[in-house]
Amino acid sequence: MHALKKNRPFRRIVLASAATVSGVVMLLTLKPHTAPESVSVTAPAPSSSSSGSGSGTVEGGKAVTGESVQTRWGPVQVRITVADGRITDVTAVTYPQENPRDQQINAYAIPRLRSEALTAQSADIDTVSGATYTSDGYRQSLQSALDSAGL
Repeated sequence: MHALKKNRPFRRIVLASAATVSGVVMLLTLKPHTAPESVSVTAPAPSSSSSGSGSGTVEGGKAVTGESVQTRWGPVQVRITVADGRITDVTAVTYPQENPRDQQINAYAIPRLRSEALTAQSADIDTVSGATYTSDGYRQSLQSALDSAGL
């Protein structure tokens, strides 16, 4: 009888065990994903008008705060500075930062959303991968601020 056709349960048990141990060892040697360099993003102290939209004059233009947009992970609110009909600055006044994961995501997302808004000069900006809810809230609050500023 051929060697492969013989019933050898002990051999199969040993091979299955060796494969399982090898798989576990490979999984344990994987390195966890490291976050990109953290960028410190701090929100300015909310003003008395942070619950709604507001505007004021700042050096270099007119500051307009958009509506606070409630997202799944917390509120998002944006303040823009407008001078000569152009957005000169965008600041995230409020955004989710309750836990380390929120802080990690938003340290990555908020600067990218700001850059997109300044480049696009509108609320027509791309969603940041991994920060969909923050991106949606940012876009809505930005549009609210642009509407209030008359842009």
